[in-house]
Amino acid sequence: MQHGKYRFIIGFLVVPMALYVIFVIWPFIQSIYYSFTDWTGLSPDFKMVGFDNYTKMLDDDIFWKSLQHSVLLAVLLPLVTLGLALFFAFMLNVGGRRRKGAAIAGVRGSGFYKIAYFFPQVLSIAIVAILFQFAFDPAQGMINGTLKAVGFDDVPTWLGDPQLALWVIMAVLVWCTTGFFVVLFSAGMASIPKDFYEAALLDGASRFTTFFRITLPLLWDTVQSGWVYMGILALGAEGFAIVHIMSVGPGGPDYSTTVLPLYVYQSAFRDGQAGYATTIGVALLLVTLAFAAIVMRVGRRERLEF
Repeated sequence: MQHGKYRFIIGFLVVPMALYVIFVIWPFIQSIYYSFTDWTGLSPDFKMVGFDNYTKMLDDDIFWKSLQHSVLLAVLLPLVTLGLALFFAFMLNVGGRRRKGAAIAGVRGSGFYKIAYFFPQVLSIAIVAILFQFAFDPAQGMINGTLKAVGFDDVPTWLGDPQLALWVIMAVLVWCTTGFFVVLFSAGMASIPKDFYEAALLDGASRFTTFFRITLPLLWDTVQSGWVYMGILALGAEGFAIVHIMSVGPGGPDYSTTVLPLYVYQSAFRDGQAGYATTIGVALLLVTLAFAAIVMRVGRRERLEF
């Protein structure tokens, strides 16, 4: 019976594990191999160059600037996004005034607000980037038009200003991802027994206290998972797509918005240095793994059961 059980389990695991190795693990191994070559990506011919690409990367100012921008996105974006999402979810589920027959309730119209917050999530990131690119246009954009209408003559150039461009892109990423976490945290809060809140309110606890003493500890696993997910999005496809579409250049002005995924793409497909691009990709992989490990280590705490 035991023998048959293991054969049944292995039978289910073999195909998914094989697909995972072929389509996930093997490309990583190939990338590490190509990072030691001078492959251009356009020819099947290449030769081994040892650690030359890694030496070049460590002396590359654009790489360090890209790394700085990627780390900034990975640290600040989850903090701002998850902080706003927790606040909005708490207000929509627990933060309303007491009503007849319900000691705990969200603000009025919470159902509508959930739909409104989630709406940006149904839009493609490419559409969001193009819409905001038009909105932040310094000459004809809606934002500068509004500022001029209320009396501001010296309006910023937004995406054309090296000091502002990355912050503008970060704000757009916050806008389009917060809604997803509002819905996710709302689902988690709905599973917390109302008795906990009612008992705390009877003891005179404020909304601030109930949030930090009840809601956040019981949602901690969800918050931690969201933190890792959001950081990986910032370091990966989401960060690449919105920078590539919105920024001047892309990656400009003066490399002020270049992030590691974009620099990998430009090195491989614009500069014809696929070997060097895979070297930067290996660095990006290490940064992503380090980020996930730090978040899991820092956020580790005893699980609360309820």
